[in-house]
Amino acid sequence: MQRLAVKTTPIVGQKPGTSGLRKKTRTFMQQHYLENFVQSIFNAIDDGNGFSHKTLAIGGDGRYYNRQAIQKIVRIAAGNGLGKLLIGQGGIMSTPAMSAVIRRRNIYGGLILSASHNPGGIDEDFGIKYNSSNGGPATETLTELIYQKTQQIDTYFSIDHPDIDIDHIGSIRIGDTTVEVIDPLEDYVATVEQIFDFEKLRRLFESGFRMLFDAMNAVTGPYAKRIFVELLGAPPDTVINGTPLEDFGGIHPDPNLVYAAELVNRLYAKDAPDFGAASDGDGDRNLILGKSFFVTPGDSLAIIAEHAKDAIRGYANGLRGIARSMPTSTAADRVAASLGIPLYETPTGWKFFGNLMDAGLCTICGEESFGTGSDHIREKDGLWAVLCWLSILAHTGRSVAEIVRLHWQRFGRSYYQRHDFDDLDQNAASEMFSSLRTKLADLAGRVIADRKIILADEFSYTDPVDGSVSKGQGIRLILESGSRIILRLSGTGTAGTTLRMYLESYSSNYDSNIDEILSPMAEATVELIELEKYCSRRHPNVKT
Repeated sequence: MQRLAVKTTPIVGQKPGTSGLRKKTRTFMQQHYLENFVQSIFNAIDDGNGFSHKTLAIGGDGRYYNRQAIQKIVRIAAGNGLGKLLIGQGGIMSTPAMSAVIRRRNIYGGLILSASHNPGGIDEDFGIKYNSSNGGPATETLTELIYQKTQQIDTYFSIDHPDIDIDHIGSIRIGDTTVEVIDPLEDYVATVEQIFDFEKLRRLFESGFRMLFDAMNAVTGPYAKRIFVELLGAPPDTVINGTPLEDFGGIHPDPNLVYAAELVNRLYAKDAPDFGAASDGDGDRNLILGKSFFVTPGDSLAIIAEHAKDAIRGYANGLRGIARSMPTSTAADRVAASLGIPLYETPTGWKFFGNLMDAGLCTICGEESFGTGSDHIREKDGLWAVLCWLSILAHTGRSVAEIVRLHWQRFGRSYYQRHDFDDLDQNAASEMFSSLRTKLADLAGRVIADRKIILADEFSYTDPVDGSVSKGQGIRLILESGSRIILRLSGTGTAGTTLRMYLESYSSNYDSNIDEILSPMAEATVELIELEKYCSRRHPNVKT
């Protein structure tokens, strides 16, 4: 079988972000584009001992080009002499499942083919990222090295072999590489069965409890059917949009109040089920709903932490610590204080949580972008969050709304919203931020929306494990009485840039109207940063 050394040249713009490389699908379909990047990953992770004794896993969320990309990667892996490649059946493997596979099988790493919550299709988005041997996303040091390799590449290695069957479990030998197609559900299901009391959850469904889970035509459909229907005994119609589709059926697979409209409408209807949840394209995010009730990600993290020891078998010995991203609401801070455990505030990006978990400093973590997880893996985990909530509901015997209101009664409420201004001109948005930075030193003491600014800065994080420093992680306006305004530019999309505006107002009064409290803050912030002047915008595309 012929090993091919294919001559190539560097391609501009192959710089991975916090979640790998994301571009338009047609970009990945260009000649040499995927091959260059995958070979650059191999070049970056080569420890000098070659790959003959190493195993990598590969799988994706089923979006357009997933299957074709896997075939190319198989050839490149064989061309590089990889010892073994594990492929999720049908090319499917959720991001949490990839982490579980890497950790349970103690393998070298894995490649996830996904653009997460971004739309799929030939004219939409595709992505690829590398997860290391701890099961978590590649470190910034490694992603920078991968990028450097993309700028130096002149050859990629492949092998002359036809497409293989990835739809049936089994193995095949390609050159010196064993390619094994595995059940993509097995390792993940075994992982969560160790954490949650499935017998107790079965009794919850036997009691007449009604749940609706929206897989958004994405990767969690098969996982949800296996866990909720087959193992916990929920009715088959519990899972909607449960078959992964290449274009997600036209759904934008981002589990929020705007894009999960079908689920939201059914949970706010007269005959609503007791509980509703959704996950995103690759299965690492979650949306939690009760009857006519939305749980913010910050509250969800705090409530899971509050009840974990008593309600969830895997945390019966308590939590070592809680971590949240800087823009996430401070609700978890108050729970951590009550439990007498540390609270870590990190930049956005799951890799920062991974360092804390690897060091044994934190058990549960989350970020405001509907991501929650724990140290059972090294990725955020949508279905884990849903199982946490089912466990809390089963343990307390209360409704979602009752659980949240009791939490507010005990800890107070962080009124919280995120406003996303999408597809802004990148240069204009950067200029706006540069202008704002020049004003930060003079903002302390200024009043905005009837609240005095106590601190205005740009968040910087020193990792307590390795001492690394991450600067420029978002602008913070800390206001009196526990209120905050956070501003970040996000590059998780593939076109333009997104301004994320996070608004938080803390109060012991938890029955006020959230829009009445936060709208003045939003309007004042738009004026302060001169959004209309720089970007010709006043109103967000999405408000959650």
